[in-house]
Amino acid sequence: MAKAQNPRRVADNEAMAKARMLRTSPQKLNLVAAMIRGKKVEKALADLTFSKKRIAEDVKKCLQSAIANAENNHNLDVDELVVAEAYVGKNLVMKRGRPRARGRFGRIVKPFSELTIKVRQVEEQA
Repeated sequence: MAKAQNPRRVADNEAMAKARMLRTSPQKLNLVAAMIRGKKVEKALADLTFSKKRIAEDVKKCLQSAIANAENNHNLDVDELVVAEAYVGKNLVMKRGRPRARGRFGRIVKPFSELTIKVRQVEEQA
């Protein structure tokens, strides 16, 4: 007797990838995620390749993972994929400090983020 299979978290024409523990603030990561939302995957990959933001390379890896999941796990056509959703969440925050004048302590926070990308297959209009 096999265990019942878990239901899919995404629709039949979607695939998803998640990147955790990205060493940047969610606000900075959201700027890059907003850059690719709603675009075709080829255009989104090109934009991330030539972006000057440091975190764009990690976002590109996550997008490529979502495309690979769509192709290999869900048998979707890569040429018809668009970035349906790209959203950012908070992760842990490392607290560090630095001594300041008159015996005070300057707090330094080093935030981490996580990124979720969903790609959806849409048929092109003729």
